[in-house]
Amino acid sequence: MTPSNDVFFDFVCPYAWRGVELAQVLRKAGEQTFTLRHFSLVQGNHPDNAGQSEPAWWLTDQPAESGERFQQSSLLAFLAAGAAARQGEEQSWDFTLALFRAVHEEKKPLDEDAVMAAARAAKLDLEQFSADRQDDEGLRASLRQDLAEAAEIGVFGTPTFVLPGGEAAYYRFENLTRELDTARQWWKLYGEVLHSGAGIATVKRAKNRPAKKAAHKELAQQTA
Repeated sequence: MTPSNDVFFDFVCPYAWRGVELAQVLRKAGEQTFTLRHFSLVQGNHPDNAGQSEPAWWLTDQPAESGERFQQSSLLAFLAAGAAARQGEEQSWDFTLALFRAVHEEKKPLDEDAVMAAARAAKLDLEQFSADRQDDEGLRASLRQDLAEAAEIGVFGTPTFVLPGGEAAYYRFENLTRELDTARQWWKLYGEVLHSGAGIATVKRAKNRPAKKAAHKELAQQTA
């Protein structure tokens, strides 16, 4: 079995959406395998966790209706994605991408309506989905495993890709691609930077020299 790359993501993050889209292109082409993993930006940036070797504040310990908007919406999405994953790997990917696209492409709120629309788009068994979502304790336990592993690795942003050899890095995408040739190029570039003998730890553009974003027309052609 081909070793899998992990991709840690948060549904609230547009960069994570673009990273998961790229991963989907490569996995559908049979060129790479990826495992979807969850990382909470709210937990990662929580003041109670600043300077801590391991989290003191866990998203999984919080009531569903507590906290600010991003906390509530991300927890809702993570738990729903966990329920979708119980129907199989492809269903998990279909649900994840449908929810990402609803939020970041269609600009819909990350709420219960978006979750159910994504479930329908992914052709989930809605009765099973509803039943699995009732297992709040089990879903939170599964989510906590991802969050704990992310903390052990030192994930701080999304998407973070973890390669089979253990190398891991955050890769911030300003542009989206669903084209195989482009996805190959971007993934190759990621590997080259990660494995370079230069030991590149950070590449960050100057504030007044931002990354070039693809024109709307170009994106429309890619996503048609």
